[in-house]
Amino acid sequence: MIIIGAGAAGLMCAAQASRRGRKVLLLDKAEKAGKKILISGGGRCNFTNLYIEPEAYISRNPHFCKSALSRYTQWDFITLLENANLHWTEKTLGQLFCDEKSSAVLNMLLEECQQVDIRLNTSVEKIDFQEGYRLISNQGDFQADSLVIATGGASIPKMGATDFGLQIAKQFGIKSIPFKPALVPLTFSQKDIERYFKGLSGLVVDALVRCNNQSFREGVLITHRGISGPAVLQISSYWRQGDAISIDLLPDFEVSDWLLTMRDKHPKSELKTILSIYFPKRLAIRLADTLTDKNLSDKALKQIKKDDLIALGSKLNHWALMPSGTEGMRTAEVCVGGVNTQELSSKTMESTQQKGLYFIGETVDVTGWLGGYNFQWAWSSGWAAGKVV
Repeated sequence: MIIIGAGAAGLMCAAQASRRGRKVLLLDKAEKAGKKILISGGGRCNFTNLYIEPEAYISRNPHFCKSALSRYTQWDFITLLENANLHWTEKTLGQLFCDEKSSAVLNMLLEECQQVDIRLNTSVEKIDFQEGYRLISNQGDFQADSLVIATGGASIPKMGATDFGLQIAKQFGIKSIPFKPALVPLTFSQKDIERYFKGLSGLVVDALVRCNNQSFREGVLITHRGISGPAVLQISSYWRQGDAISIDLLPDFEVSDWLLTMRDKHPKSELKTILSIYFPKRLAIRLADTLTDKNLSDKALKQIKKDDLIALGSKLNHWALMPSGTEGMRTAEVCVGGVNTQELSSKTMESTQQKGLYFIGETVDVTGWLGGYNFQWAWSSGWAAGKVV
């Protein structure tokens, strides 16, 4: 069997298949296996999450991921890690990071692939199928009974990412959904940047971000092109061109009520001073001046009409913004889209119409949340295919 793509899913699949005694050839055009593993989690590899649930995955068929995720769970990968004498730390929201860094996780997977023939710097130029699969590459021709496509999505093209998997699917008449950037910063028009964000790059606030019946509460980071941070990256996977997003900057309480209470208690205090209880001062001033278009930041609370405070409070709880786009594949951590799950067996990842052809990992139309979910899908889908291919 041949696997194209020596990333997380490909390595897991290769390890499982070779353990069954299969002769496995693993090809990758990069000079090093597992390049995305090495950069993940800032080099610490957020390898899974304690709270893996199907609801944390985006797919045209939300049920497709259930079989693989239930048969190879986060606990199975944790056991694999611990058996290799590696240690982990839980950070926020169940995110697990390897104490020994990303390179240790990659080395563990390569150790699992000791019986696998790994060929790097190998670009597959053409695939033919008759009795079996014949691959023509820059390193010669290869033949196999079974072929696994584990080439991932098209995000971070500077690392060599492409839509190769979707091209192969098309060749064999298998339907797919075009890749779109996900887990990606949102950008805004120059007018909105000048109004809301200019001079505030680098500021972070805890906020609840909503779009298309989804919401995430984590950090929001202001950038020179718009907003980023975990909450924004999460919501970007659900955002579509033309959608507005809503940001609740103080999700723990009704800001209008709080501002009226502060007006009674501290009538001489300036609005910017009161807002600075919860926001960096520069941001407090910008919010007070722009959300109501009345430049209220320097005014004492007693000088501000109650209706204006109520309006400002409502905006702080429901700040509607219209992104102009995203930063695109260049900075996207993953993609939404991929090979249509209706074309695959959820148990084996094999094409239902092309015998011996499998798709795993991010190449499939299953995209996880930020926080280890996409790695778990790579482990689970790679394991599912590796058990049968």
